[in-house]
Amino acid sequence: MAMHPLRSKSRRFLLPVAAVFVACGGCSDDPSGGGAPLGEEQQGIATFYNATGSGNCSYEPTGDLMVAAMNTPQYANSAACGQCVDITGPKGSVRVRIVDRCPECESGHLDLSREAFARIAEMQQGRVNITWTPVSCDVAGNIEYHFKNGSNPWWTAIQVRNHRLPIQKLEWRRGTGGWQDVPRESYNYFVNLSGMGDGPFSVRVTAVDGQQLEDTLDRVLDNRSAEGSGQFR
Repeated sequence: MAMHPLRSKSRRFLLPVAAVFVACGGCSDDPSGGGAPLGEEQQGIATFYNATGSGNCSYEPTGDLMVAAMNTPQYANSAACGQCVDITGPKGSVRVRIVDRCPECESGHLDLSREAFARIAEMQQGRVNITWTPVSCDVAGNIEYHFKNGSNPWWTAIQVRNHRLPIQKLEWRRGTGGWQDVPRESYNYFVNLSGMGDGPFSVRVTAVDGQQLEDTLDRVLDNRSAEGSGQFR
């Protein structure tokens, strides 16, 4: 059974970014783009649990229950969060988004929502052999930067949302200073323990294939989101 930490309810307000520069070589506002393979096909097993869309990745439930929990080894300290996976089982295929971690699952094992499992197997089977492949997600609009509840200029936690590709890293800088890596926590926030200060600052997000997006944010927010300037291709 996947773990579900308690979190404060988020307020969703999208604020525009200022002085935006996009460093991605081929980014798109097209709402398609899903299904491009991002790795080799893997053999594994699937089970199911009572998913809500929330979980260790710290996302809020959205009503979309085509979701799954990744096994702990491949969860990779939340690097799998937001990744999409195409799964084929004995009954059919389904695409899910990773929103949680399955602590007892071994490498190759995906714990699906009941709704997703029903697409690939009969529920009474409970545990089935599958093949699965990480793929790009079919998203609309730009990426979002969500600031965790309690963020302030002296302690800042940012989560990247609505991303087509898995996120490799997030960096930040003020003015023309050098880029600094922001450590990623297992609950899928990039946390700067000393904060990002008052006023505008820049962030740079790198996807697993090396594409980058750069934005300048007006200020640190508290439990609110700012919309980025682009989307990974």
